[in-house]
Amino acid sequence: MNQPMNDTPTIALLSSVINMDYLLPALRAACPGATLRTQPELGPLQAIDAVVCWEPPHGLIAQMPNLQLVQSLGAGVDHILGDPTLPDVPVCRIVDPDMASGMQAYVVWAVTHQQRHMSAYLASATQRRWDAYPINPPRQHRVGIAGLGTLGLACAQALQAIGYAVRGWSRSAKAELPAGLQYFHGDAQRAEFLAGCDTLVCLLPLTPQTVGVLNAELFAQLPRGAQLINVGRGDHLVEADLLAALASGQLASATLDALSVEPLPPSHPFWDQPNILITPHIATRTQTSVIAQQTLANLAHVRAGRAAEVAIDRQRGY
Repeated sequence: MNQPMNDTPTIALLSSVINMDYLLPALRAACPGATLRTQPELGPLQAIDAVVCWEPPHGLIAQMPNLQLVQSLGAGVDHILGDPTLPDVPVCRIVDPDMASGMQAYVVWAVTHQQRHMSAYLASATQRRWDAYPINPPRQHRVGIAGLGTLGLACAQALQAIGYAVRGWSRSAKAELPAGLQYFHGDAQRAEFLAGCDTLVCLLPLTPQTVGVLNAELFAQLPRGAQLINVGRGDHLVEADLLAALASGQLASATLDALSVEPLPPSHPFWDQPNILITPHIATRTQTSVIAQQTLANLAHVRAGRAAEVAIDRQRGY
């Protein structure tokens, strides 16, 4: 169903790392009268009403004097807020009804893949060896979810459903948590949370407080031989500290779906590590039709003076 607009907007698609043209058919279908601009042919910048972006070039948005909306391509907005020239314009993120199920499927796979020694089985199979490894029941494996937003809670429930012992941590206290979830919050309880994580799943938002949070100090607080899964943001991770923790045996393995530099360069040392599994930021993806509809709905809210209903809180970063 097309989103009605008071007048047809001019929407620019911006990114310094990916080609945004794949969104054009969905935006045309959702708002046939819209004027769509892609780099480098953006036309007069004063004509642009909204931008849909992923890691937009710094300084470009500030050159759009009549801009009404900055729409992230995904749930994260740190790639937008990192622009020091960003003007005081509502910034919105995608809230995808299917994103949670996609993330659940990925995290359950990543946890079981490592806990059940699947990497070792795949290596054995390439050599035609019938190797078997100990099978520990899920209830004996403690999975910690750092970040209990919509996605974190969904993953906690999925892991609980197949028997894992799940604990969660958030920066501030939360209510109405799933039954059976062992819950921790705030800096005072972080060490206790980490000490009970055989697998740590990072689903934190990226804020100034969480940049580099996956570091040597944190790894040292995990049980020796713990496993790491980062489906948050690449800048959560101090890469040198991860390599050191794997080399020392403090960590047994890492599954990384988010990297500081994407695509990860072929020369990056992570590719040479047999106990690091890389996936190309595919833990969950939003359909183009959802992005188009939410962009237009958010722009309609802003134009009606209801930006607070859809815009993120810049102070919190999400």
